[in-house]
Amino acid sequence: MKRTVFVLLVTLAAACSTPTPPAPPPPPEAKAPEIPPPPPPPPPAPKPAPAVPAESPMQAFERARSALTVTSVYFDYDKSVIKPDQVSAITENGNLANAYANDYLTLQGNCDERGSREYNLALGQRRADAVKQRLRLLGIPESRVETVSFGKEKPRELCHNESCWSMNRRADFVHAWR
Repeated sequence: MKRTVFVLLVTLAAACSTPTPPAPPPPPEAKAPEIPPPPPPPPPAPKPAPAVPAESPMQAFERARSALTVTSVYFDYDKSVIKPDQVSAITENGNLANAYANDYLTLQGNCDERGSREYNLALGQRRADAVKQRLRLLGIPESRVETVSFGKEKPRELCHNESCWSMNRRADFVHAWR
């Protein structure tokens, strides 16, 4: 028995001298997933600008018509032939008529005060017809162009010299929305 007690003491002493293994780390705690904080509320929406009505085709036409720089074609004395420097006026007015199908043109032929009433009415008509033919070449349907002659009844200038007469020998463009 002494021996057994001795073995037991030795075993106990040996067991006490051996360091005990470290305890395993505690299992990680199950953390709840982090929920990000809610985003800040969006800034208030800007107040809508006052509603600007869209421009109607007629309003666009009126704006373009008012922007025309030339509304008359001028002619030489006793002539109804279109001068080369007057072609741009016809083209500018023709472009407006091409852009708007509701644009109907009236061409008003005019003359200076010289000549008889009948002669000037006929000459004014030839001038308006010459411009109408040029517009047809630009693609304006004949049904959208009307001609009228005022002869010497609508003078632009009232003096009795060449500077006034040259302003009265003309064909005027009158655009109308129909």
